[in-house]
Amino acid sequence: MMQFLAKAGLAAMLTAGTLAGTVAPAAAQFNIIIGEPDRGPPPDYRRPPPDYRRPPPPPGYGRPMRGCDPRLAEDMARDYGFRRARVVDITPRRVIVQGWTRRGPDEMSFGNVRGCPALRRY
Repeated sequence: MMQFLAKAGLAAMLTAGTLAGTVAPAAAQFNIIIGEPDRGPPPDYRRPPPDYRRPPPPPGYGRPMRGCDPRLAEDMARDYGFRRARVVDITPRRVIVQGWTRRGPDEMSFGNVRGCPALRRY
């Protein structure tokens, strides 16, 4: 009988300890407002408001660049060691540049996004 009471007491203490551990995080979800309850939440400064419009480019610069500039792709291919680099194809996803390297004719592709990231060298 004594062992039964000891086991029941231990089970009750474990249950009470577990419940006490779950009550504290649940109590943290209450919202206590002191002062002006009519004021809304603070604005989110990480993103612009929904009616945000990008300002137009300054006069003389034309329209803003949307993708990879072919001249930039050729210059980057020259930086990778290409001679007589030229753009041979522009698709919505990539810009393909051909030229000559130490090993002979070679081809390289760049992503058709701003900055022209190098995708692969064939």
